[in-house]
Amino acid sequence: MCKERSAELRAEILFKQPESSHRGDCPICFLPLPLDPKKSSMQSCCSKVVCKGCSYADYLRQLEERLGRVCPFCRHPTPTTQEEANKNKMKRVEKNDPVAIREIGKKHYHKGGYDTAFEYWTKAAELGDAVAHHHLSIMYRKGQGVEKDEKKGRYHLEEAAIAGHPGARYNLGWNEGMNQRYDRAVKHWIISANLGDDASIKELIEKFKEGFVSKDDLAAALRAHQAAVDCAKSPQREAAETASK
Repeated sequence: MCKERSAELRAEILFKQPESSHRGDCPICFLPLPLDPKKSSMQSCCSKVVCKGCSYADYLRQLEERLGRVCPFCRHPTPTTQEEANKNKMKRVEKNDPVAIREIGKKHYHKGGYDTAFEYWTKAAELGDAVAHHHLSIMYRKGQGVEKDEKKGRYHLEEAAIAGHPGARYNLGWNEGMNQRYDRAVKHWIISANLGDDASIKELIEKFKEGFVSKDDLAAALRAHQAAVDCAKSPQREAAETASK
């Protein structure tokens, strides 16, 4: 009975709609950050993730006033070398900044240092970083830097999803679909679609065609998805997008 109740409570937490994606809002314009990480940038000096719109607007201001390049958020001088940027990140790591810890872990991961990456991402996850949870789920699934463990991998995938990570949520839905638990798969995809995830909307459309999603539920998901996408738009972001082409 206790195990059943525990499973019910976990399901309640897992299938609760997050207020926003794990990316949060731009700290300057306070609009939701786009899900596409290429449309924002992390500042090594303060670990703030600033949308391209605000970064571009600040760049134009500095250019017009002939000012030196500084962080658009904390005004720290922009690093001129990768070494300087790494030093900035390590200073943030020393202050237990989960974003900086995760980024240093990513650097080690891409160099093949899985053991070190695992240590950094475990620390970042303990501090509540959703992306680190997602990375750990992959490491446990592949056995990189740690023994393969499907149960722990799923735990970290669920923690990332609970924190608003659409990619993790989509993967949970995909896993449920593979096991023919389509009701749970659809629940996951509706939640991530509501956060603006394109892949989840595509899955819902396919499952509607197969009869697993009602017309009303699909219509509601399409409206919520479009609203989430529109909320992440602004004239400044459109100007930055145009300038980058």
